[in-house]
This record gives sequence, C-alpha cells and structure tokens, in this order.
Amino acid sequence: MNTSPGCLDIGSTLSGTGGEQPYMYHHHKGTASSGNNGHFENWGDSAMAEHSQQTDTSTDIDTEDKNHLRGAQHGALVVVDSNSIEQANGRTGDQKALRRLAQNREAARKSRLRKKAYVQQLENSRLKLSQLEQELQRARQQGMLVGLSGDHGHSTVGSGALTFDFEYARWLDEHQRLIHELRSAVNSHLVDNGLRIHVDSVMTHYDEIFRLKSVAAKADVFHMLSGMWKTPAERCFMWLGGFRSSELLKILGNQLEPLTDQQLMGICNLQQSSQQTEDALSQGMEALQQSLVDTLSSTTHGSTVSADVADYMGQMAIAMGKLATLQDFLIQADLLRQQTLQQLHRILTTRQTARALLVINDYFSRLRALSSLWLARPRD
Repeated sequence: MNTSPGCLDIGSTLSGTGGEQPYMYHHHKGTASSGNNGHFENWGDSAMAEHSQQTDTSTDIDTEDKNHLRGAQHGALVVVDSNSIEQANGRTGDQKALRRLAQNREAARKSRLRKKAYVQQLENSRLKLSQLEQELQRARQQGMLVGLSGDHGHSTVGSGALTFDFEYARWLDEHQRLIHELRSAVNSHLVDNGLRIHVDSVMTHYDEIFRLKSVAAKADVFHMLSGMWKTPAERCFMWLGGFRSSELLKILGNQLEPLTDQQLMGICNLQQSSQQTEDALSQGMEALQQSLVDTLSSTTHGSTVSADVADYMGQMAIAMGKLATLQDFLIQADLLRQQTLQQLHRILTTRQTARALLVINDYFSRLRALSSLWLARPRD
C-alpha cells in the first residue's frame, strides 16, 4: 500500500438498522499498478455509493419529519398535521366568537326589557301624580286643607299631611322599581351574593317609609292613624296606621316552603311575640279611648260662669295630653312592623327573604288593584 503524502483519509459513520459501520476511503493521486490497489479502489467506490444513497434517504426522511413528525413516545411515532391544528384553532375561535355574540345579544335584550319596564313605571308615576294633583285641587276647593277662616294651625297640619302624601307616592314608585329588579334577579337565578344586594335595597327602602311616617305623625297623627294615604281596601285591613305583623307572617307561612325545623320554630315564635305586642298595643288604645270618653263626658257645674269655663279648659288640657300618647302608639306599632321584617330576614336565607318580600308586595298590590276595581265598578 502506498503511503504518500497525497493520500486523503475520509471517515464517515452511516446510521442504519444494524448499528454503526465505519468506512475508510483511500484515494491515490499517483498511478495504481497493483491489483490489490484496484480492488481497494472498487471497494471504496462501492462504499461511497452506498453511503451516498443512505445519506439521500436520511435527508428525505428528515424533510418529511419537519412537516409531519413531532417526537416519539415509548417507541411509537406521533403524527401531527399542521393543517388540522390550524383548522381546530379556527373552529375554537369561531365558537368563542359565537358565544360572545350570543351573550351580547342576550345582554342587549335584557337591557331593552329593563328600559321598557322603566318607561312604563315613569308613565304610571306620571298618571298617579296627575290624579293626586286633581284630588288635591278638589280638596283645596272644598276648604279641607287651607281654611278660609285663617286657622293657621289647621293649615300647618294639613300641609304636613300633604307633604307625607307626596312623599309616600314617591316612595311607592321607587318601591315598585326595586321590587321589579328583585323579581328579575330571582327569576334569572342570580347567585346569593348578587341577590343579597337587591334584598338589602328593599329592606333599606322599608326603613325609609317608617322614618317618613314618624315625621308625619308629629304633624298630623290622625291623618296617619286613619290611613287616608292608603286605598280603601288597604284601610279596611289597617291596624294603627299599617299592617298587622302577625297576619303578614300567617300569609308568608304558606308561601315559603320548604322550611327547616329551626326556621319553622323561629317564625312561630316571631308570630307569637308579634301577636302579644299587638294585643298589648290594642288594649292600650282601648284604655286611651275610654279615658278620653271619661274626661270629655265628665261635667261639673260651677257656681259662676267663669268657673265653668275654667273647668272646661281644664278638661281640654287633660284630653290634649292624652291625645299626645297617640303618637307613641303609632310609633310603637311601626317599630313592631320594622322589627318583624328584620327578624324575618335573619331567620330566612337570602333567597327565601327575596321570595317573602315579593309575596308581601304582591299582597298589597292586589289590595290596591281591588280598590281600583271597586271604585270603577258600574253603578246602577
């Protein structure tokens, strides 16, 4: 073998199924006279051809790997089509867009319904205010509010009653709006945290009417006790300027099922305590009325006219002092009603309290509707 400096050594490693085989190729720039050299050159050419063929095949496989093959797991190849991935991503994006579009449409529909209901409430409020203004105009013409005789005390009391009537009409309109939102929240199965916001708003609104009644009672306690700010059907069931807490609990008892044993016990105890307080206040009112009858009916005959006048003035002073306690009875009755609602809220869950508030509203709404139907009935 010739070992001249012109010899070039090339080493390569071929990858195949049978392992790795080293090949060495020797090329002589000089003339090969030996047969062994010729045989060796043919062997080298054969090795180079085989190596070139396998290299081309490996290159083709690598090219396909870049497009179709993405790794192997446990000896098995996982084939992933890039076009399929793009189509799947496209379908996912389309589904998200459709869901977002459906949500936007639903939100727009609910917004239109709320706007429509709000417009209807405004129209109803306008009609109620117009009717109230007509009634007030007729009352002024009849001299019920402002006397023509210049009785400033009577004028002041009438103004206090008038102010409360306007405040109550405004409160009722706001109450209907809050009830409408609460009903929508219940029907849409809103979560308890969101529903609690609407429940608290209605409860706070009830506190406002009790505050307004307390202020109005100082101006005209007879107006508040008579319930002239209510409809005729509502006045038929009034007790000391409002509803009976015990009767309201009886109505709710059949509307809030199912209740736990603890809740049933709590409502039963609340009903009993409310009934006892109502009985005590009713007995106090009866005693007050009897005391007024005794005071006004007692007559004494003095020796002189001035003595009779003095006795008369003394009786009126005593009667006035007793009438002042009417305000206390009204405030205590409203306090009982307010505490009953608060205790009921503590006994029930948020969703049960929402249903209870809706039941209470529906009951009084039907009473008002009954009054309207009765007043509009055909008269023979």
